Amino acid sequence: MTREEYNAIPIKDLGKGSGIQLEPCDVEVDLYWKMAIEILETIEENNKKDEDTLMVVAYGPLGPYARLVYLVNHYRVSLRRCTFIMMDEYLNDDHTYIDRNDPLSFRGGMDRNFYDLVDPELNLLPENRLVPDPERLGQLQELIDRFGKLDMAWGGVGINGHFAFNEPPRESEECSNEEFLARATRVLEIAPETKTINSFMNCGGDLDGIPRHCVTVGMKEMYQARKVRMCMPRGWNAGALRKVLHGPVDCRVPCSLFQNHPDAKLFATREAMASPTPVIRIYNQ
Repeated sequence: MTREEYNAIPIKDLGKGSGIQLEPCDVEVDLYWKMAIEILETIEENNKKDEDTLMVVAYGPLGPYARLVYLVNHYRVSLRRCTFIMMDEYLNDDHTYIDRNDPLSFRGGMDRNFYDLVDPELNLLPENRLVPDPERLGQLQELIDRFGKLDMAWGGVGINGHFAFNEPPRESEECSNEEFLARATRVLEIAPETKTINSFMNCGGDLDGIPRHCVTVGMKEMYQARKVRMCMPRGWNAGALRKVLHGPVDCRVPCSLFQNHPDAKLFATREAMASPTPVIRIYNQ
């Protein structure tokens, strides 16, 4: 299907024929509740089976965490047998973590917005709150091998269709889909388009405010997840959404590779599902 063809698909027909299940949401709040409920149900199912839960979790979008805190505390769902490993974290130029107290730190943000808010008797054990380690890049694969599974990988989709910080190959870079899916947890330089949208979202458009480097869980590990759950809550997601659902399966749109995953779902708002028709915005003058 060509770009012109998938951009012309009416919203009611989005997802039909795609290997990725589309979960439409009217607004962001609906998306956050649905994602939180799916996370909780996966944990509850494992608790009932007396099984551990291993998840790759994102710091963004943040919305599901407030709902998950409420659901866990209200319904007294234990997270004691959960291990969460964050998708990614920003790094300094020497490839060390940015300070945990930095407003951009995903580690610090998870503490403030999730771990510190869950009732202590229900909370994950501190040793099970993990972050990809630049000094121990094989850690997640070791956990998957030990658990014999990865229950879920969930998070937002980037403006170029990336998942975590798995940036697509550069234009001059030769890379097959198989080679891209074999890329494991690693340190890399953040793509210019990702720095741009992150600076817009997080620091008033100051491109220099976003770190140049990050550590990210790889596609290799996340593709092993029993469930892959992607979130596209905002208008700027519209350009990538149709490529992910209906474009060619191509590592240059990383999330399109999940068209071939056995259980991939995309939560998207109506705003994100709109056709990315070119238009010049007119602001109040």
